[in-house]
Amino acid sequence: MSSYKIKNIDYSKITKYTDTSVSPLIDKLLYLRGVSTKQAVEDFLNPDYDKHLHSPELLHDMEKACRRIEQAITKKEKIAIFSDYDCDGIPGGVILHDFFKSINYNFFENYIPHRHYEGFGLSKMALDILAERKVKLVITVDCGISNVEEVEYAKKLGIDIIITDHHQPDNKLPMAVAIVNPLLGNYPFSGLCGAGVAFKLVQAMLNKNRYGLIEGYEKWWLDMVAIATIADMVPLRNENRVLAYYGLKVLRRSRKRPGLVRLLQKNGVKQDKMTEEDIGFTIGPRINAASRMDTPGIAFKLLTETDVVRAEKLLSDLESLNIKRKSQVSIITKKIHKHLKDKDLPAVLVFGDSGWRPSLVGLTAGKLAEEYKCPVFIWGTDGNGVYKGSCRSGNSVSVVELMRSVHEVFIEFGGHHGAGGFSIKDEYIFEFGDRLNQAYSSLFESKGVTTNDDLIVVDSEILLSDVNQYFINQLNRLAPFGEDNPKPIFAFESVSPSRVETFGKNNEHTKLIFSTNGLSIEAVAFFKKPTDFNECPKTDKICTLLGTVEQSWFRGRQQIRIMIIDVVKD
Repeated sequence: MSSYKIKNIDYSKITKYTDTSVSPLIDKLLYLRGVSTKQAVEDFLNPDYDKHLHSPELLHDMEKACRRIEQAITKKEKIAIFSDYDCDGIPGGVILHDFFKSINYNFFENYIPHRHYEGFGLSKMALDILAERKVKLVITVDCGISNVEEVEYAKKLGIDIIITDHHQPDNKLPMAVAIVNPLLGNYPFSGLCGAGVAFKLVQAMLNKNRYGLIEGYEKWWLDMVAIATIADMVPLRNENRVLAYYGLKVLRRSRKRPGLVRLLQKNGVKQDKMTEEDIGFTIGPRINAASRMDTPGIAFKLLTETDVVRAEKLLSDLESLNIKRKSQVSIITKKIHKHLKDKDLPAVLVFGDSGWRPSLVGLTAGKLAEEYKCPVFIWGTDGNGVYKGSCRSGNSVSVVELMRSVHEVFIEFGGHHGAGGFSIKDEYIFEFGDRLNQAYSSLFESKGVTTNDDLIVVDSEILLSDVNQYFINQLNRLAPFGEDNPKPIFAFESVSPSRVETFGKNNEHTKLIFSTNGLSIEAVAFFKKPTDFNECPKTDKICTLLGTVEQSWFRGRQQIRIMIIDVVKD
C-alpha cells in the first residue's frame, strides 16, 4: 500500500534569493536540496562555465598524462583509445576521437571491448590485439582502475597505459604511466563520470597547446559529456551540473553529428527543446543497446559519422538492435514477475538463468528494484561460461557494501551505492542468494533499514491551477534534473478526474483528464493501468494525485502535463 508524506520545512531558515523573479516555491525546493545560502543559490541557478569548473590540472597525474600524450604525438606513436562499452565510455571515447581528429593527429584508433566475450575493462586479449597493431600508448576511458595485472602485462608488450577512470580505486593501483581519477589526490569534486574525466584530459592538453584550435572550440564536445553525465547517473551537482547544463545547450543547437540529429528526429524529439529526459529515455538506451546486443561499434560510429547517408544506415541498425533488446529484456522480466507472484519476498531478490545474457539483466534488475524497493541481483552466463550479473539497490542499501560482506562468493565485483556488477564462483552459484540475505539481515536490519517501503516523499502540495507556463519556467530554473537533483514530486489533494482513459497498442498506459478554471490538464502514466495504482482513479471519486510536472514537445506538440507516480486515497 502506497502512502505519502510532505517534507517538513522550517520556512524561517529559507534563504530568499535576491532575484525577485524567483518564486517562493523555488526557494523552498532549493532549500530541500541543501542549497541554503545566497552564494549556493546563485551558483545553482546560474551555472557558469568559466567560474564553476575546477582546473583540470588539479586531477591526479594529469601532468604526467599530458606529457606522455605529447610525447606520443611528437614521435608519431600509435595511440589506442580504450573505452568502456556503455553510455559513459562510448561518449568519452568520442571526445578523445574528436580531439585527435581536430588536431589532425590520425595515428590512433578507438577500441571498444566486446561485452559478452571480453568483459569490462582491459583484457590480455585486447592488449594482444593492440600490440599486433603496433600500438604504443593506450588511453583508457571509464575503466582501468582495477586492471593491475593487465597493466603489468601491457608493459611486457611494450605498451604504456594512461588510465582515465572515475570508479572506486582498490588498495593496489595499476602501475600505469598516469592514473587520472577524481577519487585520487585532492581534486575538489569526486563525482565526475568517465566522459567528464576524458573531457578534463582534453582541457588540460589544450591548456598546454591549442594545436591550432580556436579558444573554446572544445565546448562543442560538451554534448558527449552531457549525455554521459546524465545517462551514467552521477550526481548533478557542482561541476556535473555545469557540464550537463552547457552540454544540453550544445545538444539543442549542434548539427555536427548527423546520426544523433536523425536519432532525435526519428523518435519525435524536438532537438532545440530537448531535455535530460530525452537523454535518459531516447539516447542513452540506444547507445547502451549496441553493446548489450554485441555491437558497441555501431553506437560509436553513429556519434562520430559525418556523412548523412552512412549515419542513416547506422541509425537503422541501431534502432533494430534496440527493438531486439527490449524484447529480450521483456521476456526476462515477465519470467521473474511470474515467479514472484503471490509469494513472500525476501529482503534481497536474487534470480539467474544460464541462458540469460549478463548484458541485459541490469535493465531487469533496475525495473524490479524500483518496483519492489529492495536490492535485486540477477545473473546470466557470458561468452566464456562465467556467471556474471548486475545488481541495483532499490532503497538506502549500498549494494557494494552488501557484496563486500560476502566477497568470498565472487570472482570480482564493483560499482557504487545504487548499482553494481559481479561475477560468481561456480561453487556458489546456487547459494550466494541465501548468503546475501543473511548479510543483509546482519548489516542493515540492525540499522533500521527496511525494504518494500512504498512511502512516497513529496516536496510540496500544490493546486492543479498552479500548473501553467509560469510554473514550468520557474521549475526549469532547477533543471537539469537527475541524480542528487531529482524532479520535484508534488501532491494534488482532493481532486477528481473528469475522464479516465487508457491508450497505447495494448491499452497499457493511463491518461487522466482534470478540469480546472475552465481549462484541461492531462496526467499520464506509462506502462500503468488505472487498476495498478494504490487507488483506482474514477470520475466520481475524490483522490490525491502524486506526480511530477513537465513540458512535453513530443512530435512537435507542446503540452504541459503531470507525470503520475501514484494515485492514493484523499
